[in-house]
Amino acid sequence: MQTFTRAAAGGAVLAIVLGLGLAAPAAADEAKDCSAGIALLKAEAAKNPPKATLDKINKALKGAERELGEKEYDECVDFVNDGKKALKG
Repeated sequence: MQTFTRAAAGGAVLAIVLGLGLAAPAAADEAKDCSAGIALLKAEAAKNPPKATLDKINKALKGAERELGEKEYDECVDFVNDGKKALKG
C-alpha cells in the first residue's frame, strides 16, 4: 500500500511539472498579444477617432497597460479585445 502511495505521489508531481511546462508557451503568446495590442490601441488613438471611441480606447489602453505591468497577460488581452471592439463600432 505504501508503494502505491509513493507511485501516485510521483505521478502527481510529474503531472504538475508537465502542466507547468505547457503553460509557459501560452503565457509567452499572451505577453506578445498584450504588447502588440497595446501598440495597436496607441496607434488607433493617435488617429483621433470620434470622442466616444477614443474614450473607450483610452479606458482599454489604461487597463491593458496596468495588467501588463502586473504581468497579468490574459487580463491585458481582455482589455485589448475591449479596445478592438470599440474600434469596430
